[in-house]
Amino acid sequence: MKYMTPREAAAYLSVSHNTLAKWRCVGGGPKFLKWGERMVRYSLADLDAWAAARTFANTSQNIALAA
Repeated sequence: MKYMTPREAAAYLSVSHNTLAKWRCVGGGPKFLKWGERMVRYSLADLDAWAAARTFANTSQNIALAA
């Protein structure tokens, strides 16, 4: 399984590193792993699953997303 740093994950999702950090603090972002006190990693599978859960066919769909 491939693990990405927060900067790699942010680039993969086309969001800023700061946005990803905010999502870690307040929720709503992809699942992450925390190894030790400071090391955060994201699995490619979790990033893809998070993105797939935010796929809609049209704008009238309910976009209220669970954190």
